[in-house]
Amino acid sequence: MSCETGIPDWSNVTFATFNQTLLMFPRLCTACTCPLTIEGWFLGYMAYFPSLAGNAVFAAIFGVFLLVQLYFGVRFKTWGFLISMGGGLILEVLGYVGRILMRDNMFTNTYFIMYLVCLTIGPAFLSAAVYLTLSRLVVIYAPDRSRFRPQVYTYIFIAMDIVALILQAAGGGVASLAAPYSAALKAGVNTMVAGVAWQVFSLAVFALLSLEFWLRVRKAGEKGLNPAFADLRAERNFQPTFIVAVFGAGVFIFVRSVFRCAELSGGFTGPLANEEITFMVLEGTMIVLASGLLTFFHPGFVAGTERWAKASWKAARKPTIEEGVSERSASSGDADKTPSKTAIEGVSDSRSGSGIVVEKTADRTEAKTASEEGA
Repeated sequence: MSCETGIPDWSNVTFATFNQTLLMFPRLCTACTCPLTIEGWFLGYMAYFPSLAGNAVFAAIFGVFLLVQLYFGVRFKTWGFLISMGGGLILEVLGYVGRILMRDNMFTNTYFIMYLVCLTIGPAFLSAAVYLTLSRLVVIYAPDRSRFRPQVYTYIFIAMDIVALILQAAGGGVASLAAPYSAALKAGVNTMVAGVAWQVFSLAVFALLSLEFWLRVRKAGEKGLNPAFADLRAERNFQPTFIVAVFGAGVFIFVRSVFRCAELSGGFTGPLANEEITFMVLEGTMIVLASGLLTFFHPGFVAGTERWAKASWKAARKPTIEEGVSERSASSGDADKTPSKTAIEGVSDSRSGSGIVVEKTADRTEAKTASEEGA
């Protein structure tokens, strides 16, 4: 975005006085030869040059969060959480790098696509991390008090998240490749809006089901909760700190998604899509806060590797070693009490006053001699 004499003053340029070839083929423009808009008509993909400092700060913050998530994910073996957070943070970094690179390419769609698609679908991955956490919380608190089994929450909301991802990615791809003011552009934007609106709906349903489960837990009392995780629930960094952090992350993602719905509804030339400060606050800052909560209060750091793994619904379905031994001992004791294949014969000898007892089993026949006093 460097011109030998600086960025020209385009304030007095009109359709009549501007180069008609560049007006018809804006992709031939550069920051030195064309304004971003003329009389409200967009030549560039945005009405402003993205801030270098602001976007660099966001890219750096998300980059740091990504490194921390990688470290915690490997250390605590929280693979599902790592995949969700890692995918989202990589997309956030790429999106803000794309906005920086756009500064020298405002009239081509190369970096616009990169920015648009990455920052649109990135938060869907962060939502998946929140959804995965709920199924663990159900196991930690009271799986028998939940409306659904722990894994059902995962299946429902991850499926809804995938639908949102597909709609947002497909709509973003179509819109970014379409000609300005074309029907294809409108269709692409509408598809993106549908994807973000679906994400808002998913988060709202998630919040309602989470609230309902929490009310059931409160009603059950401590005696009705899972005793295997009583020590974890007693730790303040888990309850209420971790619970509040997860809830807060969901709220920040929800606020961001509502903003993007409103922004995209007006199209790329709408007022919200061309106000960088609003974008930085309601998009960038909201996702920084959500990512920060899910990073600083990482489940592996709060709960530890063993307890977080034990809270998996897959692990909850498997009996522990102690339970297995107990079950086998109980069944063995029952078998000893009621032998089904044992026949006992008694033969008495009147002269010696002794009895011979012969016990026949399916595997062997044993002879036992018992002396009795007094006949």
